[in-house]
Amino acid sequence: MNSAITNEVIRHALLSAADEMARNLCRTAYNTVVYEIHDYGIGVHDVRGDVVADSPGIAVFTRGNDYGIKKVVEFLGPDAMGPGDIFMLNYPYWASAHSLDVLVFGPIHDADKQLIGYASCRVHVVDLMAKSAGYVLDSVDMYEEGIFFPGVRIYRGGEPCEDIFNIVRFNSRIPDKTIGDIQAQASAVFAGVRRVSAIAEKHGSAALLEAMDAISAHGERLARMGLAKLPKGTWTGVDYVDHDGMNLDTLIKLQATVTITDDEFIVDWRGSAENVPGPINLPFGETQAITSLVFKGLTTPDTPVVAGNFAPLKILTTEGSVMHAVPPMPTFTLWTGLIAPEVILKALAQGMPELIPACSGGDVGSMMGLGINPRSGDHWLEATNEAVGFGGHARGDGEDGIMHLSEPGCRNNPVEVLETKAPMLIDHYGFRPDSCGAGKYRGGVGVSRTYRFTAPSTAICLVFKTKTAPWGVAGGKEARPNRMTIHRADGEVFDSSGKYNSVQAGDVLVNDMGGGGGYGDPFEREPAAVAKDVRNGYIGVETALKDYGVAVDPETFAVDEVATRNLRASA
Repeated sequence: MNSAITNEVIRHALLSAADEMARNLCRTAYNTVVYEIHDYGIGVHDVRGDVVADSPGIAVFTRGNDYGIKKVVEFLGPDAMGPGDIFMLNYPYWASAHSLDVLVFGPIHDADKQLIGYASCRVHVVDLMAKSAGYVLDSVDMYEEGIFFPGVRIYRGGEPCEDIFNIVRFNSRIPDKTIGDIQAQASAVFAGVRRVSAIAEKHGSAALLEAMDAISAHGERLARMGLAKLPKGTWTGVDYVDHDGMNLDTLIKLQATVTITDDEFIVDWRGSAENVPGPINLPFGETQAITSLVFKGLTTPDTPVVAGNFAPLKILTTEGSVMHAVPPMPTFTLWTGLIAPEVILKALAQGMPELIPACSGGDVGSMMGLGINPRSGDHWLEATNEAVGFGGHARGDGEDGIMHLSEPGCRNNPVEVLETKAPMLIDHYGFRPDSCGAGKYRGGVGVSRTYRFTAPSTAICLVFKTKTAPWGVAGGKEARPNRMTIHRADGEVFDSSGKYNSVQAGDVLVNDMGGGGGYGDPFEREPAAVAKDVRNGYIGVETALKDYGVAVDPETFAVDEVATRNLRASA
């Protein structure tokens, strides 16, 4: 039987293996979405496919990898997985994501060829022959969303399966980058296999397997301790996705009813929209992953992810609904999974406002551009996510301009990278004034970035929370929602949110991201704090007057205390 020290040494060795996989991936990937934005999820898993160590980029990918590995093992059987084999999965209903979020994983064996676990790596690849280049916003079934690989070998015994790579090559608009990224994933998986095999050799396979069980069991104990501290009860939250890509004027309802007992944390999505024709439906594996993200944030936020963390979590869905897609429902536009976590928080805020922040900007506001680069004559595709404001909370203001909570390990694409690799210039990049919700503790401000195209291109504006505002808590006010607009060179301006847009040289895309909702009565905010926000450019003088009842001199930024007392008294 292992000592606690041995288990801890092995736990850190597994985490080190996952981190080495991530470094390997970022050094070898072709796509800036991977090595700049960190649109990946990497895990080391036990023989059941449950994660015991991870290196997250997009945190929900790791839990989705668990689900995908188990589906392929169920499909092929564990005996079909030999040493040196690597498998590829992008069938959405198993893979827990859309067809471009490709899961690559491999079995790990010890020196006696005993199966001891799996290593996984998921990334967003650039193209696998979906009906639209870059992103699909209006598919009506899975067959418009690309070519699917239901857990096929891309390496057998350490050697590449060229037949599969040839299929990819002839089913991608940008084959070099697509194959390059898949090969980078395989390289990361091989690195994980080597490192975990070395751990088994050093400590013994029996000790490694025992340690993996102990790691997961400890994760469950921590989760149950966290659960015990939460208030008990049942609450319901409702929010909306702007549209499904087909019916642009119809909001899509997301409903989460959360019940917390002594033993379980139950999230019931069964009041959410059904029979949604457009591609915003989530495979169940992704619904499980995004729900798990919220649960972990509430119960075990300070420890690495292990499968045991989620033992008390129970998820209820209706098959065929927006939260549980079944074949052949379209699933490509996964923005439902970005908005859904804060529907859970909206429910919980009713029962534990002292623990739950107000809504963030609520989206990642991704700009994706593609076309022919006149500098090289080659196809180009670049993307970046934009930062939002986080919600105010019982302990202070929301953070200004950081990545949305659905992508806690991600970054945005630097200006220098975008201008080097794409025919565009960034004219403006900074905070968006007056985007934050007012409160005793204000929400964070969102970010605004302006892209000027220098050649004919396609601009895909991936934002799906523009019609409903980020909500406040405990009397805090709503924030300004997200907005993406295109300004034509001839002066025409139009809303481009959630749409494919053709742009010409000189056209400008403005990406204005939402702020966080406020927490508490804005008239309880310290006047000096309001004046500081005006001085920093977060809010304007008129906002200080209207929302906070604070009179601030626009030249000196001093508070007029007499006028402020009168304003607040009259209100």
